[in-house]
Amino acid sequence: MIAPEDIVEGEWADWYRLTPQERWRESERLWLVYLSLGGTLDPEPDTQSPFFDPSAPSAVAADGWTGVRVLRRGGV
Repeated sequence: MIAPEDIVEGEWADWYRLTPQERWRESERLWLVYLSLGGTLDPEPDTQSPFFDPSAPSAVAADGWTGVRVLRRGGV
C-alpha cells in the first residue's frame, strides 16, 4: 500500500489520511470559515461570454459598499 507521504507532503498527507466522512465535515467547516470571512458563492462574471450583460444587476456587499474600507483618514 502506498503511504500519503510517498505522494504528497504536509497538510495534503493529513487530508488523505482522513476518512470520507471526516473530509466532508472538514470541508463544511472550511466553507463556514470562508463565508464568515466575507467569501461569496456567487460566480465571477465571465466578460468573455457572449451572454455577458454588463447592465445586469450584480451582487453587492451586505452594507451596500464595494467591500473596500478606509483604514486611516488622516496622517500618521
